[in-house]
Amino acid sequence: MRSATISLHQGFLPTQASSRAYVWKYSPLNWGRRPRHFHIEPELNLIATGRATFGIGNTTVEASQGDLLGFPPGQDHALLDASPDLFLFAVGMDPGFSADILSSDGLPIVPLRMRLSPEDFNALLRRASAIVDRVGVEQPCAELWEHIHWLGRRYEPKISAPLHVLTRRALSAVAKRPGLGLEGLSAGLRSLASEVSRKFHQDMGITFVQYRTRVRILNLIRLVDTLGLSLMSAAEAASFGSYSQCHRAFQSQLGCSPRDFFCSGIRGQMQQAFDP
Repeated sequence: MRSATISLHQGFLPTQASSRAYVWKYSPLNWGRRPRHFHIEPELNLIATGRATFGIGNTTVEASQGDLLGFPPGQDHALLDASPDLFLFAVGMDPGFSADILSSDGLPIVPLRMRLSPEDFNALLRRASAIVDRVGVEQPCAELWEHIHWLGRRYEPKISAPLHVLTRRALSAVAKRPGLGLEGLSAGLRSLASEVSRKFHQDMGITFVQYRTRVRILNLIRLVDTLGLSLMSAAEAASFGSYSQCHRAFQSQLGCSPRDFFCSGIRGQMQQAFDP
């Protein structure tokens, strides 16, 4: 169903409950490993114990107890290696709910890795532990999300490899206008297209074109799921130039056609997939 270069679409929020926010607890000994995947929900991982190696785009990141990692919508990621005692909390949120909470005009979660102080780490552990694996806890999830976002801004000057301003603005622009091309984006940012492309690839581990394609795919999936649009109408609304372009994008990113994704059971197989 997939090749080594194709990431799967695996939604973060539990499918059995209509929740806009959720906190999972994760240990590879209990759950196995998700294959490389991406989803529309921004996600945060708080490493409670142990150590882990994550693949993020074409880069790898080492993390250990006390680290906080962030993945924006559409950012592919996978757990590549872990110590036997790895335990983490994964926090994810519907992007619309996140925007409402933060009242932000940009993406609330950007690629990040923060080493938390013992005080901040223990405070987040307590808050995550109180709501993990529970539905109907949107308010405390929202408060946790807002607090983490505040920590991100507070810690930003201390991050060893902070996100470049061009990448940050590119992420915000694509979230608002997924049909925006690199030339239009660079003109709006008053920068060279080559410089925007280089910084984006360096920070995200994938090209701007590939990321924009994923955002449009995720928007199409959301439009079909929430509004019941036909594939043709959803492709147009998701800023694909044509249905044939949409078809090529699905094939390149997910290894299947849009129709097969929604109608053949492939989507469910992706959602439930675990690597050995």
